[in-house]
Amino acid sequence: MTDQISAAAPGNPIARWPGETVQLGIGQIFVRATPVAADSEPAVFVHGLGGSATNWTDLMGLLSQPRGDAPALAGEALDLPGFGYSPPPADDDYSLHARVQAVVQLIEARHRGPVHLIGNSLGGAISTRLAARRPDLVRTLTLISPALPDLRPRLLPMRLALVSTPGLGARLLRRLQLIPAERRTDMTIHDLFADPRLLHPVRRAEAVAEVTRRDGLPYAGDALLRSGRALVAEYTRPGGSSLWRDAARVTAPTLVIHGSHDRLVNPATAGKAARTFLAARVVVLPRIGHVAMMERPDLVAAELREFLAAAARDEAVARPAAPATPAVAGSSGQLDPITG
Repeated sequence: MTDQISAAAPGNPIARWPGETVQLGIGQIFVRATPVAADSEPAVFVHGLGGSATNWTDLMGLLSQPRGDAPALAGEALDLPGFGYSPPPADDDYSLHARVQAVVQLIEARHRGPVHLIGNSLGGAISTRLAARRPDLVRTLTLISPALPDLRPRLLPMRLALVSTPGLGARLLRRLQLIPAERRTDMTIHDLFADPRLLHPVRRAEAVAEVTRRDGLPYAGDALLRSGRALVAEYTRPGGSSLWRDAARVTAPTLVIHGSHDRLVNPATAGKAARTFLAARVVVLPRIGHVAMMERPDLVAAELREFLAAAARDEAVARPAAPATPAVAGSSGQLDPITG
């Protein structure tokens, strides 16, 4: 049974999770976190191009509560440098490698062991490369509409490539910013959601306010353009350094979720993901768009819980049995474990 909390539920949705600025080697990043409950396991959430940590609010809330055999997750969602409330990167590097380093440093600074890593779109590409090259930091990997290379022509990805073109992209972005923030927000929601009506009015108002706020940041446009350019470069990267080659190297249990009506990432890539990742469960959710965790957080939470419970069972089976504890006869005549 899935949770009944979703963006379409009556009443107000939960508030955004509180956050703080964290100093890392790459510079400052802003991180939002759910409360840490007893026996919860650490998870890190990575947003997509133009997004922020708040993209994960509802899903993080659902996963912060234990359900069945699935653990509760103590979630942290970062704003990638230049997005949300994080300042632009101190070294002016918007490459995918630099994004991966930001997440690596967050995990190393804030967690003692591997985490459940969850990424959407650009965040999925970042998470795939991190899991391939730093397997010690990743306990499980979940990818929601990951931006892995697919050169089949589609309108919205072609638009991204056009906007990322040096010179032309900046002009197009300036023209776009002449459109009122409310209308721009609705255009984005239409692109990202299969059914925009599922976005709660409160969430829409928050999105409009964020667009308006970022319009006043001098670096916001540059962050979007250069991040898009870096992602397009990854789509054309050859051979052994490609994201699909990274996917084939991932050893962590992997869940890949696509939306059947995704206009940005072709859901047909689900088949390639199933063939490429070594230990993957691949799901295509019907009548869902590019941001399943926002459009139907209840369905995504249900899939994640089933996946995490199965991963925990597999871990338990693979774990070596503890050696037998020597024992001596105690005063009661029963065998008591030796202490000391």
